[in-house]
Amino acid sequence: MTLRLLRAWIAWLWSGWSAAAGLALLVAGWQLAAERLGPLLLPAPLDAFARLYSLLEAGVLWPEFLVTARRALAGFALALGIGCAAGVLAGISRAGALLARPLVTVLLGMPPIAWLVLALLWLGSGDGTPVFTVCAAALPVVFGATLQGMLTRDTALSAMARAFGLSWRPRVIEVELPHLLAWLFPAATTALGTSWKVAVMAELLTSSDGIGAALADARTQLDMTTALAWVLCVLLALLLVEYGLLEPVKRELERWREVAR
Repeated sequence: MTLRLLRAWIAWLWSGWSAAAGLALLVAGWQLAAERLGPLLLPAPLDAFARLYSLLEAGVLWPEFLVTARRALAGFALALGIGCAAGVLAGISRAGALLARPLVTVLLGMPPIAWLVLALLWLGSGDGTPVFTVCAAALPVVFGATLQGMLTRDTALSAMARAFGLSWRPRVIEVELPHLLAWLFPAATTALGTSWKVAVMAELLTSSDGIGAALADARTQLDMTTALAWVLCVLLALLLVEYGLLEPVKRELERWREVAR
């Protein structure tokens, strides 16, 4: 399993030139916009990266980043666990799915800022507020994907596996789980991005530490370069997690698609 994961990661790196080209185009567009707008409105990419490096060198970046990462990943882990369990339970029967679908709509329509206000009233301004807000914002994405995965599973294939005497454990792992993961992985990627965004927003409005609080300080000082440096820190972390970790794991877990073709 470890060797296959390593091979998948190497294969992704080999084919990652298109992703690198897309990022290069994005940075080029940023540079052109910075030249037109001027450094007061939009600093150049090199200035933002230089400021990011200075924050790292000064020992400021890691403490704030780790605080935000802890809150974002804690909320994401709660959303993933609760959303998967609830989605599986709701998707076991059609009646449960019909009851759960309006709940997904309501939760998706609830703005994260509303959850943040409620969390402030319930939990105060500690770590619980951003973690709860992240969980509430990411939960419906995971829950909805898990529910849809359960509803679209191939019941005939499962029945055939039972008819051939396959026990429940290999039946779940080899038949049910690959299909469910095909729905869950894109949702988990979206939920992870949502978790970081919501964590930074919650810190911006409620906390005295973390990347959100650092952005608030940069806003107060009208320091656009530092603000963009903190934004780059979040985006680079997301790119590293998604394309350096989640994508190779996804390729490994979805090898059955290649076999099916």
